Amino acid sequence: MKQFYKILMILNVLFLCAVPFAEAEYSNEPIHWGFKKGSDGKAADAGKPLEKIIEKHGAVYKGDPNKKDIYLTFDNGYENGYTEQILAVLKQEKVPATFFVTGHYLESAPELVEQMVYEGHTIGNHSWHHPDMTRISDERIKEELEKVRAATAELTGKKTMAYLRPPRGIFSERTMDIAKQAGYTHVFWSLAFVDWNTDQQKGWKYSYDKIMSQIHPGAVILLHTVSKDNADALEKVVKDLKKQGYTFKTLDDLMISQAIKEPMLH
Repeated sequence: MKQFYKILMILNVLFLCAVPFAEAEYSNEPIHWGFKKGSDGKAADAGKPLEKIIEKHGAVYKGDPNKKDIYLTFDNGYENGYTEQILAVLKQEKVPATFFVTGHYLESAPELVEQMVYEGHTIGNHSWHHPDMTRISDERIKEELEKVRAATAELTGKKTMAYLRPPRGIFSERTMDIAKQAGYTHVFWSLAFVDWNTDQQKGWKYSYDKIMSQIHPGAVILLHTVSKDNADALEKVVKDLKKQGYTFKTLDDLMISQAIKEPMLH
């Protein structure tokens, strides 16, 4: 009997050697998005390791550092009474934006989501429950994304959704791959600050100064709509950036510019 098992083990080894291993799955090591902030018009820098992951998975966090384009994005986890004011400024100034929404936002503020789409803005996916996606299964990730897409489609008639912002800024190569297979591009950011603490608002000038000190060509700006500071500062921010020669573009514009630039890199 021992001889039989010994022969069986040898045969197994020979079989494994003869059959090539499948490609290893992507790492699920959690990555917390971060970067060196931009200043004096110089672009933010995520560093080579993150840049390689961004390129590998077709994600974005900033545009062309030589073009004075800006991509304005908001994360909408819940409604705090300021989104209507923000939308009014965007409409007045003819500025497009992308709003990354959660399931809670879709259920609690459907009329605002409808208004966003009606006024020409893009709805992005911020997951249904806002989990750390590195801690949940592949199927659960797909469910989190699909529930947001389906609910947005039912509400607005927009059946497709192209952009994803990972909850809490936490992701892995595994979660990026699952999202990409589901048709999503990860959109990170190159300009942000602590603006989400609703009990620590510091006045419109705080938000204004934080944005203007980090602004750079190609900036993907992340703001939270729960912030009164952001709502009160937005009109002046937009007007002053326009005076500096900046143009507000959509994420679709960013992806087109990336696609044009890509062949030049190889």
